Amino acid sequence: MGLVRASLTLLVCLCSGTALAHEPFVHPGALHTAQSLDFVKARISAGRSPWSAAFREVERAALPAPAPVEYINSLDMDDVRASERSAINAYANALAWRLTGEETYGRQAIQNLNGWADFKGFTGGTDQDRLHAGWVGCLLGEAAEIMRVHPEWSPQQIAALQTMFRTAFYPQLEVASRWNGNVDLTQIEALMTIAVFNDDRPAFRLALQRLDSRSTAYFYLGSDNSARTAEGDAFWFHPSLWVDGLTQETCRDNGHHAQFGLASALHAAEIAWNQGVDVYAGQAERYTAAMELIAHQLLTGDMQGVCANPVATRVILDTFEIGFNHYHNRMGLPLPHTRRLIAERVRTQGVSIWNIFHETLTHAELSRPGGR
Repeated sequence: MGLVRASLTLLVCLCSGTALAHEPFVHPGALHTAQSLDFVKARISAGRSPWSAAFREVERAALPAPAPVEYINSLDMDDVRASERSAINAYANALAWRLTGEETYGRQAIQNLNGWADFKGFTGGTDQDRLHAGWVGCLLGEAAEIMRVHPEWSPQQIAALQTMFRTAFYPQLEVASRWNGNVDLTQIEALMTIAVFNDDRPAFRLALQRLDSRSTAYFYLGSDNSARTAEGDAFWFHPSLWVDGLTQETCRDNGHHAQFGLASALHAAEIAWNQGVDVYAGQAERYTAAMELIAHQLLTGDMQGVCANPVATRVILDTFEIGFNHYHNRMGLPLPHTRRLIAERVRTQGVSIWNIFHETLTHAELSRPGGR
């Protein structure tokens, strides 16, 4: 990557604002880098699996830009669906443009993002706004970060979108939700993504600080001696057995909330990595234990005794690839359950939804031990 990988000491310094505070951001540098996108583009051009099939799914969402969204009432399902379609459309077009060079996709992405520059804000009045801002912000931020190099997207248009993010999204993302931890993790991912696009070092530091705090409150380790909580977390949904890798929401719903929480934590760690900050190392025990526990549960259909409900969900989201790519492909850790889950279930059945967006396309086998 051409970056000096930051140590944990540097991470602490970064969070306090005394190191890397004036380093320029790497662009593109949210979930994707120029190298990673080139890797995927080459695999698609060669017709390689699993990238080609996954890309066809993305192309199907790369449609002409829908009508602009001016306000979102996150309690109104019509608003939710319209904003979801628009945000997915922006990201799909941005990826399709970058991976094929087809200008139709690029212009559709720019038209969509320019429409979002007029977005005024969220009107639901509950923490659902914060969750929805996280979901939408992740998708729009990734699309904008990919498109910022397009020659037809003017500096004035880019600046207008950056201003919109500050005025309409930051208020929903900079204060942690008081709901369960998956919401905060989604907010953190979105804030970090947008901070990269906005070249906003203070927002990036805030996201890193919250990621550190939330990770210790969301992913259990026996060495903690007791379950940690963050504001709003009254309980862990009464697990029957406390084991390494249990998440705050495993016994709530491992088909939705736990997978979303894990995905957002790993996405945020990947964004930090792409900006030279190694969150992964400090959270390795927590994140890998959670990946392996959830993967084991999903593979067997059994919750492995940790919850009163013994039956695991059948819902498999298209996540795990980003964390597996780092810990297995870059760092050489075995992760046997995660590896088998990806091969047998994720790449064949994985559902892409909101910020869990076709990880098999973008992160399958990106790296090998020792780094790219």
